[in-house]
Amino acid sequence: MSLLELRRVSKRYGRGMRERVALKNVSLQVDAGELVSVWGRRRSGRSTLLRVAGGVEAPDEGMVCFDGRELSGRCGEMLGHSIGYCRTTFQASEGEAVLDHVMVGQYAHGISPSLAEVRARAALERAGAQRCAARRPGELDCDEIVRVAIARALALDPRLLLVDEPTIGVDLLARDGILLLLQSLAREGTAVLMSTGEATGLSGARALTLSDGELHGAPARELAAVVPLRRPA
Repeated sequence: MSLLELRRVSKRYGRGMRERVALKNVSLQVDAGELVSVWGRRRSGRSTLLRVAGGVEAPDEGMVCFDGRELSGRCGEMLGHSIGYCRTTFQASEGEAVLDHVMVGQYAHGISPSLAEVRARAALERAGAQRCAARRPGELDCDEIVRVAIARALALDPRLLLVDEPTIGVDLLARDGILLLLQSLAREGTAVLMSTGEATGLSGARALTLSDGELHGAPARELAAVVPLRRPA
């Protein structure tokens, strides 16, 4: 049984002449410990796919199942716990330092401040962002923002990690490190579903293509030859 399953999912925005079909009859399975990367151009529906997969938005048609049970009505239970959705935005009300932002999401799950700090520091270290703990979010570069977003999700020990375009805006020299981090998390058993608009984002993953809301089980032709990541010396 797959950890995540989308069954003939469709999602639309707007009405009448302004209606836009973001997802069209999409079916997808992601197993525990699997890294799946969905490539698509701008407005292809890739971000919508992740939001629907995590329960952030409900599909108009079809069904989303997590661990064999329908996600509908359970998104509050799953999202932020078993399902980690990586947010790259920060709200001032959540604290001043990065460590505060990684801790705050744990309070809703009844975790004490002392334990939340221990878990937050461990998650930041696992994501390679331990040096960011005392900084303000506005002081982070693009690479650090992504790593902190991953750490914020990891602090709750999710079984599925959803990451929307983890390398967008990231310096070329730092992109491989983020992708290698996601690969290592998958090898440790965390399922990872990510979107990407770049060919390098498909390296080491089961690569799919989303075009005009339709999901295809192979990379687009122009992405057939994917350059492998440069592993650290």
